[in-house]
Amino acid sequence: MFLRRLTPSMSQLLAFEAAARLGSFTAAAAELHLTQSAVSRHVQELESALQADLFLRSGRRVSLTPEGARYAREVGAALARIRSASIDVLESRTRAGALQLAVLPIFGSKWLMPRLGEFHARHPEVLINLHSRPGDIELAAEGMDACIVVGDGDWPNMVSHPLMSARAVVIGSPALLARQPVRRKADLLRHTLLHITSNGAGWRDCLLANGQDPRRARMGSRFEYTAHLVQAVTSGLGLGLVTELFVQEELRAGTVVVPPMPGFVAPLKHYYLLHRPDKAAHPALQAFIAWLLQACRSDQPSLD
Repeated sequence: MFLRRLTPSMSQLLAFEAAARLGSFTAAAAELHLTQSAVSRHVQELESALQADLFLRSGRRVSLTPEGARYAREVGAALARIRSASIDVLESRTRAGALQLAVLPIFGSKWLMPRLGEFHARHPEVLINLHSRPGDIELAAEGMDACIVVGDGDWPNMVSHPLMSARAVVIGSPALLARQPVRRKADLLRHTLLHITSNGAGWRDCLLANGQDPRRARMGSRFEYTAHLVQAVTSGLGLGLVTELFVQEELRAGTVVVPPMPGFVAPLKHYYLLHRPDKAAHPALQAFIAWLLQACRSDQPSLD
């Protein structure tokens, strides 16, 4: 019986907390969608159980007693913690059903994000949490359901879905190329070549494919993000080798240009969606893969 007295009902606590915060039984009743008499009754029951006056009443005006003020601080904090815990449980259910997708930052910002509205219009029930990952990731260790990467398709113990192949191009700032033109493949060796940290072999393979000795190349700064490399190229710090699909805005604006080189062999970059076999039945992943493959098929003719 004693413990029951020290554990008021939630209705009593909510009525008290609202009245203490708003300074009015009437305002508390409006907030809680109760009658004023119901709020007053809950508070009186609480006062009776605690054997203490929590409010001073003067006509329709109420104010907290010293005991009421102390109690209000503790009850307010406790209710806030309860609400926070409840929100956490509700959100955990949402997170459990959401798709945790890791994606290359440049692919996410330049290709996927402009199209996600179409996916959500078709599948409003699917929540996608997008995580930018510039390099290789361990799906299980990082809590990801799937990832979009660039590579050769060889990932043991993973399910891979080919998405698209897009050619890489050499880009430079107009000012830099005006000072030091690139008209032949050999001219690449006269420039500083900027590259991505996670793709150090990009320039090497490109130079070899075009009959140039990578050992003679002047390698410049490394960048974790392609967007930062493009900014460096725009500033005239060197040449970049990037997927043409992701610099369309800069090419249209003229902040970067692709130097014409007769016979240049443009490298192809191949993009895949990967997931572990145990994730194959994930409903959100199934819906996303079906949409993504269709969207990539629609884009591939223009990329070719």
